Amino acid sequence: MPSISDDITRRGFGRGTLAAVLAAPTIARAQPREEIRLGFNGDLAASPSAQSGRAAVVGIRTAIEDLNREGGVLGRAFSLIVRDDLSQPPKSIQNMSDLIDNERVVAVLGPTNSGNALAWRHIPNQKRVPVMGCIGSATDITRPIRAGADNYMFRVGSVDRTQVIALMAYAKKNPRSGRIGFLTETTGYGQAGLRDLQEVAQAQGLTAAANERFNVNDTDMTSQLAKLRTAGVETALVWAQGTPIGQLMRSMDKIGYFPTVLTSWAADNLSFINAAGPTLAERPIFLRTVSEDRTPRQQAFFDRIRPQLDADSAYSFAVHGHDGTMLLARAMQQAGNTEGPAVRAALEDLQGRLDGYAKTYERPFTRDQHEALTAADQRWTCWRGGRLAAFTDEVVAGLRPEDFRG
Repeated sequence: MPSISDDITRRGFGRGTLAAVLAAPTIARAQPREEIRLGFNGDLAASPSAQSGRAAVVGIRTAIEDLNREGGVLGRAFSLIVRDDLSQPPKSIQNMSDLIDNERVVAVLGPTNSGNALAWRHIPNQKRVPVMGCIGSATDITRPIRAGADNYMFRVGSVDRTQVIALMAYAKKNPRSGRIGFLTETTGYGQAGLRDLQEVAQAQGLTAAANERFNVNDTDMTSQLAKLRTAGVETALVWAQGTPIGQLMRSMDKIGYFPTVLTSWAADNLSFINAAGPTLAERPIFLRTVSEDRTPRQQAFFDRIRPQLDADSAYSFAVHGHDGTMLLARAMQQAGNTEGPAVRAALEDLQGRLDGYAKTYERPFTRDQHEALTAADQRWTCWRGGRLAAFTDEVVAGLRPEDFRG
């Protein structure tokens, strides 16, 4: 298999099916029908999150392999065109226009970084090409450009807001939470997360005793932590990328201050455990979309694709890529064509059940709701012995649907 960072068109991915013989009596050979082109636009090489992008492409290609083995959709095989955006918004914008205008893809998956999706989401909405997000988690990605507008942004993956709702529900229900405080990085990702933290805390009737920020490249957060300790914070809600969360844990160790840490899913990245070290990495609690207590079917899929993944922790992104591709294929089948407006409408009213690897999907989207995974689909996770592990305690066991507010 070629490197998934290669900027290539997978024109030979599946054999496809043959077109019908021309009605006029000739002796010409039947020609293969045109493939259904999908695109991927995301970081595959530049940032610590690139391992997530590479895993998503593995999942997409595996789904295409399975679809093509069954004859494709509408008698046509699928192919994938991959573009690496190098974690740069201008490059990601260029890629999106190239995939839609020049490569004529019928749908796009990705991106790796939320900021890139927010930079170009107007393009697929203007050109009416569905996008299936599978990595970037910013809450605003799937919101319509304007009220009442057709929305071409969908997602199978984690969402910042749903993570925050679940984490805040834990803080609210935990009798040992005490005072809560916020620690967030100053990037767009961190500050969007802070907005979610503040709004959900208000909905849950909680008030932060301290609110501190740090730069994404900081290696010493002892000053911010000292302010949380002075404020009596016993539970810290942290929104940052993997490396700064790891540095935060090291700073806690420097001053001997260890509040309960509830953090974003970026803590599942190898960059987190590499920065924190295996012992300190065991302290935070976070959420993922795939449990480490895998079903036999999930385990079989894991075993199939693991040789292509950078790490076990990247598995969930492969699942998102796979399931998102399957949902797009089901929508095309239901629509009877690959035209963007028809596929969008089919996604918003998808019929039947699809047994994915993250969940079983039954009408996962509506016109007003483009998130396939909800707060109830989050899986509590931690690090144990240098490996991801399922987390549970009496608080998690006691959470109920009515606890997820915000």
